[in-house]
Amino acid sequence: MSGSEAFGAYAAFDRALADRTGQAEAFDAIGDRYDEAFPHKEGQIAGGAWLAEQLPPGAHVLDVACGTGLPTARQLTDAGMKVTGIDLSAGMIGLARRNVPEGEFLQLDLADLEASGLGPFDGAVAFFALLMLPRAEIPVALRMLHGMLVPGAPLALSMVEADVDDFSIPFLGNTIRVSGYLREELYEVVTDAGFEIAGEDSYVYAPASTDVPPETQIFLNCRRRP
Repeated sequence: MSGSEAFGAYAAFDRALADRTGQAEAFDAIGDRYDEAFPHKEGQIAGGAWLAEQLPPGAHVLDVACGTGLPTARQLTDAGMKVTGIDLSAGMIGLARRNVPEGEFLQLDLADLEASGLGPFDGAVAFFALLMLPRAEIPVALRMLHGMLVPGAPLALSMVEADVDDFSIPFLGNTIRVSGYLREELYEVVTDAGFEIAGEDSYVYAPASTDVPPETQIFLNCRRRP
């Protein structure tokens, strides 16, 4: 974690609880194999399309945990959005810059976003970004995103439905730690952070990997309450 001074939603959060050890390194090692392992991203594409429909061309959109930039940053840029993507993995940022040269991509911890000088944003996407955080941090991160968005801004997010907290799993030859909620608890966490849920979809999906079982992916279309 960065040593920069926290304020806003993260001011009262003990960042010692948010251990990022090994997370970025795993995705650096995975590189563009990530897109090979997840070739079908119907929910992500649908969520990106919904968000683009809510905003005029030129709107400034934040892509949290942007990964390789595909499909979301590419999709939003093609729709006329100004995209800023952040990711903890330097390898992913390099791929995103290559895949979507029109976007702005920064290696940045989500916990440092408030202090970055970026924003405010007209909308945001956070596809599987919260999945990589410990449960204690997820409500804080959502409140932080609420503060980075203009009133009424759309937020498209996704999580894997699972009752786990900072749980280690094998993933494409590496180990990552993930958290999740059961559906009703996820709704509660999102609404408590200041968002209304405008729509929801879910998919049962098995990555093209032998070490990860099928998962239920939940996609929420949200809007920032004032």
